[in-house]
Amino acid sequence: MQTVSDALCREYRLSVIENPQYGKAKQYGEWRAEQEQRPTWRGLIRTDIDEAIRQAMTERQFFDALRKKGYAMKVGKDISVRPPGKERFVRLMRNFGEDYSLDNIRRRIISQSRPERKNPEQKPEILRARLIGSLKTARKLTGFRALYVHYCYLLGIFPKSRPQQSRKRLHFLLREDLLKLDAITAETRLLIGHRIDTAEQLFSYRDEVNGKISALTEKRKQLYKLQRTAAVKSDPEKAAEVKAQIAALSKELAALRKEVVLCNNIAERSGVIQEKIKAVREDEQIKGKEKCDRTEQQKTVR
Repeated sequence: MQTVSDALCREYRLSVIENPQYGKAKQYGEWRAEQEQRPTWRGLIRTDIDEAIRQAMTERQFFDALRKKGYAMKVGKDISVRPPGKERFVRLMRNFGEDYSLDNIRRRIISQSRPERKNPEQKPEILRARLIGSLKTARKLTGFRALYVHYCYLLGIFPKSRPQQSRKRLHFLLREDLLKLDAITAETRLLIGHRIDTAEQLFSYRDEVNGKISALTEKRKQLYKLQRTAAVKSDPEKAAEVKAQIAALSKELAALRKEVVLCNNIAERSGVIQEKIKAVREDEQIKGKEKCDRTEQQKTVR
């Protein structure tokens, strides 16, 4: 398509980009997300590539690091990687520029004096909390609230004092939801604010909101009719008052409709979250067992 496009441009004496620079162009959605400091899929991939380079001393170690993160790879003129859970491959040089060509990745690896390793002497931060009341009388979160609060903790949404760089080490099954932080946070606030723990409570609240929407919609319809009457049209103050009431109702209706959407999303997402948490735990248990087995083998060899 690029060849045909260039030929047509030359035929009609239009400008042609002779030496296109890869990795420069961005979709508007991605540019907007970067401006708002929200994660993007390309940003997550690039972070993983950079981290794999820093952790490697050879080309083989680089590809092994990516495989451990769940990536599939194809190596040709350009390196193509497929993130876990995605169907399409992403070309590194085409999307991120010349620094991510195979030759330049090799140069970046060779230029390192040592691979990056997590500091084993780094002590975990001690968080202190003050208890008001007693643990015996404190109510524990259950159901949807407990599920969402736990998931927000796994994603690093809170506590706010939690280091942001820890998100880079998230399990690949949780990575996709980094792009949905705003939606998950809004759903969590709705559950906490209205103390919703069960599906019955969720659907009951949704029905209540739908009832309010119907009542307010009917009220706004009557105001629209009033707005078209001769008495209101001839009185500027009355017309402005009716217009303000309609605007207030429209704003309230928009907020209520968002809550209905949140309820529907919670009903759908809660099952997915449970499955992801279960899969992450099972995967971590397998990795922990493999690590113990390797430790035992090393002790036996020694």
